[in-house]
Amino acid sequence: MNTESRNPRSIGLDKLGAEQIVRLMNEEEQAVMRALQQAEKPIAVAIEKAAAAFQSGGRIIYVGAGTSGRVATMDAAEMPPTFGVEPDRFVALMAGGGDAGGKAIENAEDEEHTAISSLNALNLTRNDIVIGIAASGRTPYVLAACRHARQKGVWTCGIANNPKAPLFDQVEHAILIETGPEVLTGSTRLKAGTAQKLVLNRISTGAMVLSGKVIENLMVDVKATNAKLKDRCIRILCDLTPCTQEEARDLLEQNGWQVRAAIQALKQNASF
Repeated sequence: MNTESRNPRSIGLDKLGAEQIVRLMNEEEQAVMRALQQAEKPIAVAIEKAAAAFQSGGRIIYVGAGTSGRVATMDAAEMPPTFGVEPDRFVALMAGGGDAGGKAIENAEDEEHTAISSLNALNLTRNDIVIGIAASGRTPYVLAACRHARQKGVWTCGIANNPKAPLFDQVEHAILIETGPEVLTGSTRLKAGTAQKLVLNRISTGAMVLSGKVIENLMVDVKATNAKLKDRCIRILCDLTPCTQEEARDLLEQNGWQVRAAIQALKQNASF
């Protein structure tokens, strides 16, 4: 299994100085982008499936354990503030539950029954999709979830960092991100985890773009929950309309700091 193999380039890791460690890790991380380039087509398919699920009222459900689960949780958590979607539209199921987000619960990844019960609690429909993430491609929690979802008629996707991963036998669509052995042997929070985060970035962002949540390259449904985000909303409105900053602030205040609503108000007034 590549992710558990020793990396010949880092055999002398314990003898390196700080700058040498940084340089070696930087060089090894280049494998991540090469692997992503090789997986562009399967990632694009996942984007289209996620967009279709979202537009039909379904959910994008991530399933992972350990680093993979934390990466999934991170991505799902960013969707409501970034794109103004309901919190239940992107869901992350993590082995060990919420407690595993801040500390390692290593035995949780073997709990197949927990994965199935967690999916059942969501009342899966065929409008949903399930994306399983596992560096090894053999995590029991993830395999059980994908197998169960597929049996329910739900479209499933597997993301793994090893070729011939058992996960790929349990899903309809496979995304292989072959990042190779880690600098620190078996520590898949490194290249493998980075690659997983980048894949999910592409799937979730791409799905939201295809679903009309972006105008040009601007997040017009961002939730302005703090001063920084209110300033961003002002800049977005100024970029998309002839508004001055003062006019944009006034209009946003009148429309609950919703950029899309402010644009619609301007259109109705034939101001641009």
